[in-house]
Amino acid sequence: MSQSAGVQGPLEIACDESGAEGEKLVGGNTDVFAHASVLMDLAAAEECIRELRARAPSPATQYKAGHILREKHRAALRWLLSPSGPVLGHVHVYLTDKTFLVVGKVVGLTTEEAAQGPGLNLSPEARDMAVALYREGPRAFGAGRWAAFLDAFNYLLRAKNGQGIAVTVDDVFLLVDELRRAGGRAGEIMELLWAARPRVAAFRARLLADLQAFPSLDPLIPGIRQAVGHWGRGGRSVSVVHDRQTTLTDERIAELRRLLPGLAGVRLVESYLDARVQVADVLAGAARKLASDELNGRGDPALTALLRPYVDEDSIWGEDRSWALLNPPDAVMSW
Repeated sequence: MSQSAGVQGPLEIACDESGAEGEKLVGGNTDVFAHASVLMDLAAAEECIRELRARAPSPATQYKAGHILREKHRAALRWLLSPSGPVLGHVHVYLTDKTFLVVGKVVGLTTEEAAQGPGLNLSPEARDMAVALYREGPRAFGAGRWAAFLDAFNYLLRAKNGQGIAVTVDDVFLLVDELRRAGGRAGEIMELLWAARPRVAAFRARLLADLQAFPSLDPLIPGIRQAVGHWGRGGRSVSVVHDRQTTLTDERIAELRRLLPGLAGVRLVESYLDARVQVADVLAGAARKLASDELNGRGDPALTALLRPYVDEDSIWGEDRSWALLNPPDAVMSW
């Protein structure tokens, strides 16, 4: 089903996402982002889509995850994810808890670590701080002020917000000044953030000066990076066929190739024209919904267990109960 290991040249994987809202990570339509990568040949992908249409019929030109997420078609979803189904071992899914990504970026600004690059690259100490703030912030600050904190930093750490909303460092730190009086671990982290105000201001200035830089908060770039790392872990170079994304400009693709030596190239396509990308689209959509349900305490235990083998162990996730159910065997929380 997968490409032959004897074939020379790069492995070609197909990718798509679900839950993308650019750098808007809080207050949007979704709380989880999923990026799926698929290694299978075109004929196998076409057969997978045909079988899905037979098991969960839809007149739509492009088959989507929503068809098999309906209660009446859950049997088709179970078939797709099951060990005897067509995709186990051929699909890898990278998950991002959007709120935790914002929190991790904020904590990164309190240290000497670079927060401008894509994803999270936190030291163990900073990682512990991010987890503590994520878990204690809502209780320590109250739901309203916690939401305001996340929203303010989400806007501050975006170069463009598309809504004409101007947020300044001064505006945000009026709130930080208030929150640092909360006490406890969350209050201590706000004190560190207060002291890091010059670093935050410098970060914001760099962000506005270089609009071609990778968006700091967009989870798509880390998703591609993890896909290339996963499929190329034996040293093989990887070529990516990806559904069209506005984030993936020619300049950013060139920068991706510079940063990822194992990336042989990126080709953008309309997902409905490539069955492999459609498979990635369906898996990303299903994974996002199942992971979001688990994050919010309404998961289906059987479906979560079926999703588990597909999940990247380095997914960005801050909630321990749901991660214990989502993570692949022997994985640990790692960012």
